[in-house]
Amino acid sequence: MPNDRDLPPTLDATVPQTARIWNYLLGGKDNFAIDRAVGDQILASRPELAESARLSRAYLIRAVRFLADEAGIRQFLDIGTGLPTANNTHQVAQSVAPASRVVYVDNDPLVLSHARALLAGHPEGVTDYVDADMHDMDLVLRKAAGTLDFTQPVAVLFMGVLGHVEDDDVAQGMVRRALDALPSGSYLAVYDGTDITPANVEAARIWNESAAQPYFLRSPARLARFFDRLELVEPGVVPVTRWRPVDDVPDIDQYCAVGRKP
Repeated sequence: MPNDRDLPPTLDATVPQTARIWNYLLGGKDNFAIDRAVGDQILASRPELAESARLSRAYLIRAVRFLADEAGIRQFLDIGTGLPTANNTHQVAQSVAPASRVVYVDNDPLVLSHARALLAGHPEGVTDYVDADMHDMDLVLRKAAGTLDFTQPVAVLFMGVLGHVEDDDVAQGMVRRALDALPSGSYLAVYDGTDITPANVEAARIWNESAAQPYFLRSPARLARFFDRLELVEPGVVPVTRWRPVDDVPDIDQYCAVGRKP
């Protein structure tokens, strides 16, 4: 686990952070006591959340594999990537197409301190990291354009992060700005928590009482609005466990979808 004495000056180990709490729920070691305390609070009210985190990560892996394989995408923009774990976007994409180019975007200091680990990609491909806030999509795109060719299709990933934007118009504006910069044949992949169960609503309440970055649940119908101008890939907007599953597992209240820009 991180040593407080070796922290970057901008990193505060006394304030819980989303990326570190999620890392703890995934079984990672890049978190602090304050993150684990919040995580344990959430797990006390909803013990299945750790499994939900794992199943959401499994969806990311399947979606990236689909994009690199069936969709033929060779460029990925992973916005709000969080801390590295196993099977990161570049590892999955480059295992299918070694020449894939992947840009990660985040502005969490601990995530930034792990950038070198993220950058260890396939020698035929390119893996880069952008320090930017997803709210400033113009900056994200400007920096990402140093690695990605926006005249060719790009897959944009917002995995579990749009819930940090409370206002639907603002969140949809961010997604539209990213897609407007990309050509036909580009893709959007999203997953986020929904408000369909009281247990998930309670978990979000506990999270928002303690975490520095609040998380706001949406209904599946509201999540579907991110894909209004896109062609949804089957099976559409569904629980992450129903999106081209390889295992028969129960549904969870994390929903997802993949769409193609016509």
